[in-house]
Amino acid sequence: MAEIELRICHMYPDLLNLYGDRGNVLSLIRRAELRGISVKLVPVSIGDEFDEKEFDIVFLGGGQDAEQNVIRKDFVDVKGPKVKEAIENGMVFLCICGGYQMLGHYYQEHDGTKIECLGAIDIYTVGEDIRYIQDTTYEADFLRKSTAGASDPAKDPGILYGFENHSGRTYLGPSVKPMAKVLEGAGNNGKDGYEGAIYNNVYCTYSHGSFLPKNPAMTDHLLSLALKRRYGEDYELPELSMENEEFARAALLRYKEKGNTAP
Repeated sequence: MAEIELRICHMYPDLLNLYGDRGNVLSLIRRAELRGISVKLVPVSIGDEFDEKEFDIVFLGGGQDAEQNVIRKDFVDVKGPKVKEAIENGMVFLCICGGYQMLGHYYQEHDGTKIECLGAIDIYTVGEDIRYIQDTTYEADFLRKSTAGASDPAKDPGILYGFENHSGRTYLGPSVKPMAKVLEGAGNNGKDGYEGAIYNNVYCTYSHGSFLPKNPAMTDHLLSLALKRRYGEDYELPELSMENEEFARAALLRYKEKGNTAP
C-alpha cells in the first residue's frame, strides 16, 4: 500500500497561538504518526500563499485583539476568497476562539462598532463586558459510535473538555449547526446552551487549553474526515489506543471534583 500522507496548514502560527493552541496541531501530528501516517506541517502567515490543493487540514487558532487586527486584512481581503472556496469544497478546518469569530460575518465591539470578518459561515459575534473564564464540558453525540455514552466520562468519546476565555457572544445562523451541547460553562453565548459550530467540514469552538489533546475522539474524527476526503470514502483510519489520553482525562476529572485545586 502506498504511504498515507497528511498535510496540515497552520495559519498565522506566529500571531495566533493563545493558551497553548499549538497543542492542537501537535495532537493531530502525534495521533497520525502513531498510525504510520506521514505528516507535513506548513505554516502560512501574512504574505504566504494559501492553496487548498496543498493541504488536508487547516488550523486557525485564537489571538489577542491586536494580533487579530494585524492579520485581518491578509485573512479577509487577500486569502479570504480562497479560504471561502476551500470551505465550500469540503476542506477540513479547526478554528479556535478568535479564529472561530473571524470566519463569521462580523464582530461587534462593546461600543457598537462592527468589524467585518470573512463571512465564510453564517455566524456573528457581539462583544460584551463580562468575560467567560472557566473550564468547560460539552456533549457531542456525533463522536459516539453508538447511541449510548460510556459509563465512565473519561472514556466517553462524546464528552469534550476545554477551557474558555472570551467576552464575545456568538450566534449561529440556520445553515450552521452547533458542535456540542453545554454541560458546564457558557459556550457560544451563555444563553442557548450550545457550544461551537459545524459547517461542512469546518469545526469551531471557544475551547483553548489545548482542545484536541484532551479529546482524542475529536482528533481522530478530524483525521478521518481529512484522509477520506483525500484518499476516498473507503479509507478507514487505523484503530489506535486512547489509553494515555483517557488516563489524563480521568486526572482532569479528579482535579475538577476537588474544586480545581492542585493535588
